[in-house]
Amino acid sequence: MNPKGNINYLRRKITRFFSRIIVSNKFSENQFNQDLTQVKKVLIIRPNHRLGNSLLLTPLVKEVVKIFPNCEIHLFLKGNLGNVVFENYKDVTKIIKLPRKPFKNILNYFECWFSILGQNYDVSINANRVSSSGKLAARLSRSKYKFYNVLNRELSNFEDYNHNAKNPVYNLRHLIKNKLNRFNKDISKLDLKLRDYEIDNGYKLLNSMFRENKPVISIFTFATGDKCYDEIWWDKLYSKLKEFERDFNILEILPMENVSKINFASKSYYSRDIREIASVMYQCEVFIGADSGMMHLAHSSNTKTIGLFSITEPEFYGVYGDQNISINTNIYDHDYILNKVREII
Repeated sequence: MNPKGNINYLRRKITRFFSRIIVSNKFSENQFNQDLTQVKKVLIIRPNHRLGNSLLLTPLVKEVVKIFPNCEIHLFLKGNLGNVVFENYKDVTKIIKLPRKPFKNILNYFECWFSILGQNYDVSINANRVSSSGKLAARLSRSKYKFYNVLNRELSNFEDYNHNAKNPVYNLRHLIKNKLNRFNKDISKLDLKLRDYEIDNGYKLLNSMFRENKPVISIFTFATGDKCYDEIWWDKLYSKLKEFERDFNILEILPMENVSKINFASKSYYSRDIREIASVMYQCEVFIGADSGMMHLAHSSNTKTIGLFSITEPEFYGVYGDQNISINTNIYDHDYILNKVREII
């Protein structure tokens, strides 16, 4: 294990240790009985730096706004992507950003933790049920109601209960059910809240890439670690997708690493601006990519999204709503994926 891995392992061990000591395995500190309109300040906790996890938080933020219409929201996150994801959420008034490398920014790291001790909240919510640091932050916060978001067997009848975007929403609905029953309401999809001018810019960018003004099928051939399919797998899928070239343009959206698993055989687009990438995705007819931040970004930009899963579980991370579909590629082959593309377009 490298030194960086040792440090992160130690940090996780310490967090889990204190979490087990001071956080009991229960849903909340006490039963919620406050007037929903009188909730003025809510803390939502998800200390993770990855783009996908920030986007998976958006349905919970939207749910909190609906349940507590007069509240302002503070987010306890890690890294700087929260500013990008939530910049158009007017109810999010403060983002507390833990540094990605806490031991290199130790003063800032503890300053962020102490900041939740210096604020009075009506409600604090841990957004991820397996996050020890999230449960610990909820416990340490100065809040009247603390929701730890643990597994609730009473809600197991909802087939999508385990999904990381939906699970905290279901748990929150359960905890306020004596004040408001929202179990018959659909859970929002991931939402980046693109502005009109961003959408227009995406249209202009996409039009500038192709001579022929045809609908666009977009692909993302990269992912982190074992989630990434190899060149042979992607070459086979790309060769099949080319059957649509008479009626569709095909665009490869490149990762930050600027690499391509099809050796740049298709027209490609590269940007480090997340919201600009989302604006281009918005204009595409369909997006195809492995479980990754980019897959969640496509989902959050309201693009018809086909998510490919081989290692991670779609029931936890899959896309949902409208014509979005998650495909387990250990079960289904390239022809199945192609048939799903035909159905969508």
